[in-house]
Amino acid sequence: MPGGANFIRAKTLWEIGLDVAGDPSIIYGGNRDLRISVGSGGGAQWKPSLNLGTGSAILAHDVCNGGMDAAFVNPSALLTQAYFGKGLFTEALPVRVIMSHPSWDSFAMMVHPRTKLRSVADIARQKYPLKMSVREDPTHSTFSLIEQIFNLEGFGLKDVLSWGGEIVGTGAPAGPKRMRPIQEGEVDAIFDEALVTWLSHALKCGYEFLEFAEGQREALADLGWRKSTIKAGDYPGLDRSYDCIDFSGWPLYCDASLPDDVVIDICEAVVARQNQIPWAAGDYQGIEKVFQNTMHTPVDVPFHAGVTKFLAKWQG
Repeated sequence: MPGGANFIRAKTLWEIGLDVAGDPSIIYGGNRDLRISVGSGGGAQWKPSLNLGTGSAILAHDVCNGGMDAAFVNPSALLTQAYFGKGLFTEALPVRVIMSHPSWDSFAMMVHPRTKLRSVADIARQKYPLKMSVREDPTHSTFSLIEQIFNLEGFGLKDVLSWGGEIVGTGAPAGPKRMRPIQEGEVDAIFDEALVTWLSHALKCGYEFLEFAEGQREALADLGWRKSTIKAGDYPGLDRSYDCIDFSGWPLYCDASLPDDVVIDICEAVVARQNQIPWAAGDYQGIEKVFQNTMHTPVDVPFHAGVTKFLAKWQG
């Protein structure tokens, strides 16, 4: 940490902010995100010079309108949709990547064998009243993917609810609101990412994979999602391959117009603070990889020009 009393006070404020935003009693969609503002407080009015934050994918509009300089998004595919103006976005946005926090993951769909469902198309064909284990947070990025998958077969989440279906929300992907109902067989289906936390439990409890219909993954790829395959042994209890959708990468992005020197400052800070940044064991492959397109840091959006200049200087 930089020396000096001012940075001790700043670190204290950061810890206070983390605890306030992390209060589990705050509802999803509430004040659960953080915005970091660097600037000057030496006068009668705060003068910001750099604003960074976290939030949902549609925060890209605020970033590109100048309301924030850079923000994280999860997963990388939704930034791809912003760049091309597809899926969640009706117009292309001039987003650029600064770096990507490594996070390897996939999105899977599982069903209880009693449903006899084999593909998403079966849900629509039977108008199945599916009791679904999904995230509680209505802005969670998995909802965008679920809706896009369903839409390919001509229906949506609202249709499933109209057929008598039900959403069983969970905060954490392996929270008690999910794990116990899976154990008891109370939910018909699970749609989610963060497979390392819940997939093995579902397999142990007899749940089976719901297959993507023919051409579905290709159609999703056209929207910006990468195809993925998890293989036998990737997770405890997984004894077969499953073709699914990649849900990797947490890119930090900005508008293309953000000055190069600001982007270079951010890149230099990432390298300087690499030992303090919390990286996921196994996903983090070294600091140079966060500025590259890899399995753990998929990038289908151009890097900002400032990143190229930084790398040329840093790598000599």
